[in-house]
Amino acid sequence: MTSRRIEVLDLLRGIAIAGTLGTNIWIFTDPGGPADIIGALGQPGTVETFLRFLTNGKFLALLTLLFGVGLELQYRSAARRGVPWPGWYLWRAGLLFVEGLIHYLLIFEFDVLMGYALTSIIVAYLIGRSDRVIRVWMITVGSVFAALIGLLTVGTSSASLDTGAESSTLFTDGTYPQQVATRIEMIVLYRLEILLIVPMGIVLFLLGSQLMRAGVFEDSERGAALRRRLMVGGLAVGLPLNLATAFAGPGWFLVDRYLLPPLVALGLLGLVATLARRASGAPGMLRRGLTNVGRTALSSYIFQNLVASALCYGWGLGLAATLDGLRPWWVVAAWAGVCALFMTLSTLWLRRFERGPVETLWQWAYLAPQGLAGRSGKAQETPTRQ
Repeated sequence: MTSRRIEVLDLLRGIAIAGTLGTNIWIFTDPGGPADIIGALGQPGTVETFLRFLTNGKFLALLTLLFGVGLELQYRSAARRGVPWPGWYLWRAGLLFVEGLIHYLLIFEFDVLMGYALTSIIVAYLIGRSDRVIRVWMITVGSVFAALIGLLTVGTSSASLDTGAESSTLFTDGTYPQQVATRIEMIVLYRLEILLIVPMGIVLFLLGSQLMRAGVFEDSERGAALRRRLMVGGLAVGLPLNLATAFAGPGWFLVDRYLLPPLVALGLLGLVATLARRASGAPGMLRRGLTNVGRTALSSYIFQNLVASALCYGWGLGLAATLDGLRPWWVVAAWAGVCALFMTLSTLWLRRFERGPVETLWQWAYLAPQGLAGRSGKAQETPTRQ
């Protein structure tokens, strides 16, 4: 059962990675790029609005839930081995923050890894607490987060949205060094989303941990019943509400991206886990590709943003400006092409290596100081010869 469950988690991660590109691709393919994100919130037309609705926020929430599942698994591993918690996990969180900062500076303005790193430090101290303590945290932080989204929604509905951001020609005519310099200059503006990702992340990390403990991935009646409840709440209730906010206008953007998508993500988690359990025979090409993306999730996440930048920005092929008249369909084609590319490359890579390239470097950076600390401790314990 364990290997099957891990495969389901990898499949879900792969779907979440592909889905995040489904959101970000609309930013990359806008000639104004990330600098024009607020201007892009206006209603772009019925078809494009619906296509954006399919991914907006949902796969970010799914990825966040899965991060919580992973944190629970790491806590269990530490408990089995009898090692202190959070212990070295804090070093892991620090590495994630550095990775996110590099990714932000060199590749993409709306990186989520820095927010995940900060959230994981907080949740690491909560993950082993009682169910009552965790429920209090989830209810308190969730209520404050919902109230904040509500207040901001009221404010944005009655105010003119203006970032004062860099001219949109930065991403059509600007050079790569100019884009990096702009990210440094505007780091406060571009990193404001962390203020929303951290409280949302606390709730979803803890919820992912609790779902894992409740047996959501178990091949049992308990697990099946829980998955059915998630599908009803997320897909029968959350999805129609989210569709309504998608067409309600830019004033509802925060609700549409941060408040309702987590509910839909729960339904997606239940649906994918259920279908994976029911599947018989060898996995098809699509499932194998997505599962391999899940096994190389960090590498694939970085790779997809780098490739999308090279395709769309002026320092690369400049397709955002060249093909702007073919929206929204060329955007869908670009998303499908990049997804097919990283599914293929991850599959080929894993035929020879156990981990993705970034995951391999990450594992070395995580274990190296532990090895040095262990050798140092042994040296101190060795008595000095007289």
